[in-house]
Amino acid sequence: MVLRYLIEKELKQFRRNVFLPQMLVIYPLMIMLVFPWAVNMEIKNINLSVVDHDKSPLSSRLTQKASASGYFRQMNVADSYTSALHAVEAGDADIILEIPADFEKTFITSHNAHVLIAANTVDGTKGALGSSYLSSIISDFNRELISGQGGAPPAVSVNISTLNRFNPHQDYKIFMIPALIVIILTLLCGFLPALNIVSEKENGTIEQMNVTPIPKLIFILSKLIPYWVLGLILLSFCILLGKLVYGLFPAGSLLTLYGYTILFILTISGFGLIISNKSQTMQQAMFVMFFFLIVFILMSGLFTPIASMPQWARILTLFNPLSYFITIMRSVYLRGSSFLELLAEGIPLLFFAVLFNLWAFLSYRKNR
Repeated sequence: MVLRYLIEKELKQFRRNVFLPQMLVIYPLMIMLVFPWAVNMEIKNINLSVVDHDKSPLSSRLTQKASASGYFRQMNVADSYTSALHAVEAGDADIILEIPADFEKTFITSHNAHVLIAANTVDGTKGALGSSYLSSIISDFNRELISGQGGAPPAVSVNISTLNRFNPHQDYKIFMIPALIVIILTLLCGFLPALNIVSEKENGTIEQMNVTPIPKLIFILSKLIPYWVLGLILLSFCILLGKLVYGLFPAGSLLTLYGYTILFILTISGFGLIISNKSQTMQQAMFVMFFFLIVFILMSGLFTPIASMPQWARILTLFNPLSYFITIMRSVYLRGSSFLELLAEGIPLLFFAVLFNLWAFLSYRKNR
């Protein structure tokens, strides 16, 4: 009963605020309608899976040339396209190069060989640039073969078929939208609750709450629950906006999406509460929160794939909750991953949720 009245008080204070209700509408609109149109970067360390049905000297030369380019890391030589596709779906490979069984023979006899490039374009930039790099390498390989034959007719060529999976049109906006939803939820469910609680310290009302018999858990929940609910409402608004503006709707289950979103909301709000407990003023809390948000966002894989980062940076991303949730968002949105398929990202989020909230609860001192 007490919790109900405290939540009602928070909602009334929220409605009376001139700035916050407007920001919760304008900010997501700006993020969703402006940001997806920007940013493009060079991609390296692309995981290449080779399906070599020919196993000839010519096919080996092509594979070695791709691996030696500096853009690709040859992860394996698959026995079939199906097994290579499983590696792509599991996230172990980004691009498949399939060489047919009669590659060398066809090239020598008819001068018209054919290879297949299949790219995982959940990450539109990585898939598109990876396909472009590999196509350029094959074209260069083709020119070397022509030159080696003493100048073949222009008709001599290696035909390339490119298949973009999960993001067929290589639209970078489609790749960015799920991650931008994560940023919106981070600011709403982490930043604003932290400022709300620390404002009680600045106004002096925290002392009044500390002398009441209200348990500190009830007080903290009354501050966070409204933002948790608003976060889920805002997620629904962003999903609707993505559908109406970009024609993008989650390929996976909405239940999976909302389930992992709740877990992330618990994680980021617990982190914000820790900062609020350690800060004495709103200005101090804002500076500390901005510092961590910038680090989290830049190291989350929002703009550049984590696999393209240096080794030390990839280790740091293991301690970044945003990197796990962005992977979850993109996987559910574009690839249609199920709840069980995302446990590798969900378990670390659960660990962070328990750690941050327990730390926040223990660090809050009701009696001062």
